[in-house]
Amino acid sequence: MIPLRDTAKSKRFPVVNTTLIAVNCLVFVGEIAQGPQLKEFVYTYGLVPADVMGGRPFSPVSLLTFMFIHGGFWHLLANMWSLYIFGDNVEDRMGRGRYLLFYLLIGLASGIAHALVNPASQVPTIGASGAIAGIMGAYVLLYPQARILTLVPVFFFFYFIEVPAFVFVGVWFLFQFMSAAGAGAQKAGIAWWAHIAGFIFGLLLVKVFAKSRSRQHAFR
Repeated sequence: MIPLRDTAKSKRFPVVNTTLIAVNCLVFVGEIAQGPQLKEFVYTYGLVPADVMGGRPFSPVSLLTFMFIHGGFWHLLANMWSLYIFGDNVEDRMGRGRYLLFYLLIGLASGIAHALVNPASQVPTIGASGAIAGIMGAYVLLYPQARILTLVPVFFFFYFIEVPAFVFVGVWFLFQFMSAAGAGAQKAGIAWWAHIAGFIFGLLLVKVFAKSRSRQHAFR
């Protein structure tokens, strides 16, 4: 399922969310510019579980920078598109400062969770997926009435359907959990447990960061 848009309307321009998307894109341009030094760049600024859990020297800044590095154009596009759809509404409810702190804390928590599950891994963890998973968790609680226009490919046919946000996010989470539980999860090179942890932390912390709802948001 590919989300195309949601029905929740934001009241304000999402300054922080747009900035996060821009920063991720700029970092990706910087990755491309690394050329032969790209591997060293990823190991320096990505989160390496074995270094974090094993107490070996590593750059503390990597606990932040790993969530702004992506493994390729499609990895970046998928993450930024999801952030574009879900993040503006969450920022609208939390406020700019709280939203930024929420995003960074969830991203950090997802990376640490991945390191705890894979303490001996020397493969750098990169990407905004964990933080975005937390945004999706927050979204489904803050906007229970929202619907997601979704593209569903079935063989050679494509269907456009509107599904409740909790259904879309529920199916997404089920896929993450099944993938994480699979025997080949780690071989796929995807930090499934980071996604799951980010989502759970998002559910748990959303009420701490979200402002009281003093006005109703319109849905179309």
